[in-house]
Amino acid sequence: MKNVMRLGGVCVALLTATMIAPTASAADRSDVKSGASIATVDVKGVKVAKEAPAETRRIIEANVGVAAAAANVCGSGYTISTGAARYGTNGTTYTWTNGTTTGDRYYDKPICAVFFNDTGSARYMGIRLKDNYTDTPHTEDFGTYSTYAGPVYQKRGYCGEAYSYMKSGSKVVVDNILTVGACN
Repeated sequence: MKNVMRLGGVCVALLTATMIAPTASAADRSDVKSGASIATVDVKGVKVAKEAPAETRRIIEANVGVAAAAANVCGSGYTISTGAARYGTNGTTYTWTNGTTTGDRYYDKPICAVFFNDTGSARYMGIRLKDNYTDTPHTEDFGTYSTYAGPVYQKRGYCGEAYSYMKSGSKVVVDNILTVGACN
């Protein structure tokens, strides 16, 4: 069940502790390699990938409490912001990583994406996360939500895309793509 908390006038949803699935540590998982760190900068106590766009830093600085809540939705370990995009007064998409790698390539970093509904009213909305590989199926969460869509995950999601969509009645108010990470 999703619990709702108001922070700075923006509706933020947090998963209850019983809903957050335990995340295995790098030592517990053979598919995760540690040591491939992501350079970060501190933005009011939130770790942001050094390569993240300046707009990501501005969004997090504007409401650090909401950004921290977004990381909590992704679950244990997802503490490094790789991107954020605000879509007017409709919603905000956040992408997070846990700083590990799941393969041998630059792109092989696990990513979580969440699209927050900032309207305060239920809307048909969704988030789709795709990685940078053509053979991996997209992960998505679409439905009518008053708080957020997601979280969705990709094991090798860095340099992929987070697609956010929202309708207000019959009008599409968000139809945007956020590139995950700083990619060429």
